[in-house]
Amino acid sequence: MNVIAALAISMVFVGCCSNVVFLELVVKEDPGAGNLATFLQFVFIAVMGFCTVGKFGTAKRNIPFKQYLMLVGFFWTSSVANNYAFDFNISMPLHMIFRAGSLMANMAMGVWILKKRYPPLKYLAVFMISAGIAICTIQSSGDVKAPRETHKDAAEEERLQFIDWLWWCLGIAILTFALFVSARMGIFQESLYAKYGKHPWEALYYTHLMPLVFWLPTAQNLVGHVKIATETPMVEVFGITLPKQVLWLILYVVTQGLCISAVYVLTTECASLTVTLTVTLRKFVSLLFSIMYFRNPFTLGHWIGTLLVFIGTLIFTEILQKCVAIFLPASAPVEKKKEK
Repeated sequence: MNVIAALAISMVFVGCCSNVVFLELVVKEDPGAGNLATFLQFVFIAVMGFCTVGKFGTAKRNIPFKQYLMLVGFFWTSSVANNYAFDFNISMPLHMIFRAGSLMANMAMGVWILKKRYPPLKYLAVFMISAGIAICTIQSSGDVKAPRETHKDAAEEERLQFIDWLWWCLGIAILTFALFVSARMGIFQESLYAKYGKHPWEALYYTHLMPLVFWLPTAQNLVGHVKIATETPMVEVFGITLPKQVLWLILYVVTQGLCISAVYVLTTECASLTVTLTVTLRKFVSLLFSIMYFRNPFTLGHWIGTLLVFIGTLIFTEILQKCVAIFLPASAPVEKKKEK
């Protein structure tokens, strides 16, 4: 492993794990700020891409504009839906576990659209991932809490709790929708790269630049949450005083840019197996940190579901099989000699 690859792996853990922390701080301060956080993330990466990849608008595209429109539609929809889910009483651990089910959605889309066939172990892995997500979802359904005061009247409180639960169900539906849109995007991206060649940095730039116009209808929502952010308590950082929520948003955007850049560098320097293993371990570390630092509710059922998801992911990506295969060949020749 070269120095660049090692640095990229360390940046994936530093950038992506800290990014999850800052996103949770943002949504704890303002549960509806997911849309604003996504918008700022897109602006930041688009501006950076305009200066580097786009060379201030002078660089030529390798993939046609029409193809990018389709890709952007998928990418923007999944990104906004994922962050909007926080406005529907979805906790950060459940959000992370749900997004870990992307392999399941990719396989389902592959079977449906590309008519692919997979070995039995792949289906076992998908069953484990699906079961893990289902267990975590069922466990979380009993602990749905909306940010509001408890009502004195018991009947009214029960009615409000039922509304909270319905709101949470809508959040689960949004996460499921985002999962399959993201999987469909992956298949479309795969076909684009097969036809026009791999241009990941260009794709990253255009998928963040072109969707900016989609936020025009949500301008009022963005302004409202900017106002909420500026009204949060002031904090001082390196001699600069600014609202706490503004600080969290800045740190979220910067670490998100670092996270995405590190993953893209990793894909160019390492084999896909190394990339998948790194990203999977990063998700698990982020989940553990979210549970311990933010004291999010996490029962035995959650742990069982989480283990099913991550073991299923390791089987699907063949990491577990390759680890087992390291030890099996060493014993195989000995058995053959004994037979002779």
